[in-house]
Amino acid sequence: MPHETQEPLLPTARGPVSAAVTEYLRGTGPLPRPEDIADAPVYGDDLQLALYLCYELHYRGFAGVAPECEWDPEVLRTRAALEHRFLTALRADTPVHDSVEDTLAGILVEPVDGTGVSHHLRDRGELWQVREYAAQRSLYHLKEADPHAWVLPRLWGRAKAGMAAVEFDEFGGGRPDRVHARLYADLMTDLGLDPTYGRYLDAASAELLATVNLMSLFGLHRSLRGALVGHFAAVEITSSPGSRRLAEAMRRTGAGAAAEFFYDEHVEADAVHEQVVRHEVIGGLLEEEPHLGPDVAFGIDATGHVEDRFAGRLLADWNAGRSSLRTPLASTMSGIS
Repeated sequence: MPHETQEPLLPTARGPVSAAVTEYLRGTGPLPRPEDIADAPVYGDDLQLALYLCYELHYRGFAGVAPECEWDPEVLRTRAALEHRFLTALRADTPVHDSVEDTLAGILVEPVDGTGVSHHLRDRGELWQVREYAAQRSLYHLKEADPHAWVLPRLWGRAKAGMAAVEFDEFGGGRPDRVHARLYADLMTDLGLDPTYGRYLDAASAELLATVNLMSLFGLHRSLRGALVGHFAAVEITSSPGSRRLAEAMRRTGAGAAAEFFYDEHVEADAVHEQVVRHEVIGGLLEEEPHLGPDVAFGIDATGHVEDRFAGRLLADWNAGRSSLRTPLASTMSGIS
């Protein structure tokens, strides 16, 4: 289907850094100056979009952008400068944990009085908020598990086998109709959203872009393989209870059968994945490379940091009665606005 194969359009720039990257990819201008990169707020729209543009060249690319740009040395130098600012901020803004066990303990126990996004959507979220959430998350879920696949050549033994087993499930277990990205496209269709890959890039907040950029940052660097495993663990451990709440939100708001199924599927699958990731992927990695323990802990903590920022942005906007999106949603289905 078209939305599964076509290259997305380049987005609207959000400042001088992303504007320069966009123009360079179009072949109409130079890359950003180092001083512009140094001046851009690290978690802001401009820097995060510029970094997203550089990373997306390793996935689907963009319409009208030469595939060779993926390995253009000048683009890679710019990406490295953007990454340095992002990674430096992440290390400064997250706790320092040497113990993976202590870090895992912080996410294994669900808070009694949860106040996160999934709690909000389950208990009092409105359909327009469900649609906004789905539109933003589509920047990851339409390539679900792809960023984590980068780590497979960098693992071996138990860690590789466990990671491959989980990824096999994420990619549908050999059935194209059960690929999780395909299931998310069906969810979007239920919600009257356009399931075209990259369609909501212009609408997504900087906070959402940072959550996707984090995966690519960790996945594309062998030196950060431990952090990628930590990120994957954080996602899988927190997914099952969160997905259960989101499935209830889909039912309560009348989102549709496919929307319900996507999260119901993750309740069951990720409960199993959690055990495999903890015992085989993390256990196997640290058995072979115990020095990567602090990196695994960093990956877990950094994931919590960017996800908390995204949740804070959503809840602040919704509680104030305003949209969390940079551009309004258009409906692809009558009756939804």
